[in-house]
Amino acid sequence: MPLRHIALALAVVSIWGSNFVIIRLGLNAFPPLLFAALRFALAVLPAIFFLPRPDVPWRNLAAYGALVGTGQFGLLYLAMGSQISPGLASLVIQTQVFFTLLLAMRLSHEAPQPYQWLALLLAASGLAVIGAHTDAHTTVLGLAMVLLAAFSWASGNIVGKRAGRVNMLAYVVWSSVFAAPPLLLLSLVFEGPTRIAEGLASAGPVAWGALVWQAVGNTLFGYGVWGWLLSRHPTNQIVPLALLVPVFGMSTAAWWLGEGLPAWKLGAAALVLSGLALNLLWPLRPWRAR
Repeated sequence: MPLRHIALALAVVSIWGSNFVIIRLGLNAFPPLLFAALRFALAVLPAIFFLPRPDVPWRNLAAYGALVGTGQFGLLYLAMGSQISPGLASLVIQTQVFFTLLLAMRLSHEAPQPYQWLALLLAASGLAVIGAHTDAHTTVLGLAMVLLAAFSWASGNIVGKRAGRVNMLAYVVWSSVFAAPPLLLLSLVFEGPTRIAEGLASAGPVAWGALVWQAVGNTLFGYGVWGWLLSRHPTNQIVPLALLVPVFGMSTAAWWLGEGLPAWKLGAAALVLSGLALNLLWPLRPWRAR
């Protein structure tokens, strides 16, 4: 890849990783479900007027919007509200790779390969280490919610794959039409008009900036550039760079928010990342074609 394309890919994964800190800043003012609803509303408007609807069935867009918008980010924001730290959230959510793999194999009736079982075991060991060190900042409930968010993301990946080759940016924007309204309804029911009004009234420049960054930087720029790079380079040159997302997530959380990096947390991260790396990189091993 040209150096500028590598720089673009690194810019995207750094945005996706540091975004967990940005989420935490937004949650200091907005209730979680309202924050998620506003994020997807801003992703829709005004971009939807400039991007043609992808040539996929409405039910596909609705399913993706519900799974990724309401399921993934609704649960993730709720967990990050008070149940899990940003750095660990950026790590645990990456288990979507394994959920996607298992769902795909379930649908295709394929058996996992030995290296995939080993990768899953490594990642599960890392999650067990996190579960053994839950405290006031990361609870069992928070860990479970992020795992459910990862499963919802994986389910969305399967739905998105069935959409075929589409403009991913347009696909995300149009599917967000089906994410914002349910999130707003859930916010009205569970957070209530009073809390919503208080959140909107108390939000300052940092919170509104975090919201804009969610929609513009994380969604529009991130998905747009990532899709553009995937259309120009082999997948095996681009996708492994996503392994850096939790690295940026944990390091920026430590830098900006003072989130500690004790030995157990680094060990858990090493196990999860080793599992992710094995799953992604083993099929690309140089001796495979010999």
